[in-house]
Amino acid sequence: MESETQNSQSETLQKVETQNSEPEILKELEIQNSIPETVSVSALSLASIRAKKELLESQKGIVRVEEQLPTNDFTETEMLTFWFKYAQRLNDKGHMIMESLLRISDPKLDGFKIVYELPNEGSKIDFEKEKPELLGYLRGHLHNHDIAIDVIVNEKVKSKIAFTSQDKYNRLKEINPNIEELRKIFDLEI
Repeated sequence: MESETQNSQSETLQKVETQNSEPEILKELEIQNSIPETVSVSALSLASIRAKKELLESQKGIVRVEEQLPTNDFTETEMLTFWFKYAQRLNDKGHMIMESLLRISDPKLDGFKIVYELPNEGSKIDFEKEKPELLGYLRGHLHNHDIAIDVIVNEKVKSKIAFTSQDKYNRLKEINPNIEELRKIFDLEI
């Protein structure tokens, strides 16, 4: 059977070489000849174990080139911008619990490590479930794949959610004290 296929392949090669009008067929035949035939082996046999070992040994010799992932610098303001955009994205999808966890307090930046405080262990568990997606989002948008998030449970953390207009104003004043000057200049009410 093999000799018949080899004969037919060699005849085809000769025809292709003489015609010289279809070099693509020649390439296809060379590719087909270079692909080893696979033999179906039962997954529970000794032959399959041997085949797996041979595959692992052949892969050991392959050197993988690691990609250089970007590690661009970024500021805490840029990080906060994308942090809150991600929270808004979760809100739009209807994931209100995770969105509220991201807005409990402001994360702090320490090099490429984001330190985030949560008020209890339960919220940390919920946060850890969403953490890989958040990390992927931040790494992609900030173009830095060295970013890590360190979650700290601090029972004394106060929720910084503002309910009244006075709370909102006080929160804005904490972020930027110049708001008080603007309020006085334009004679605005709280």
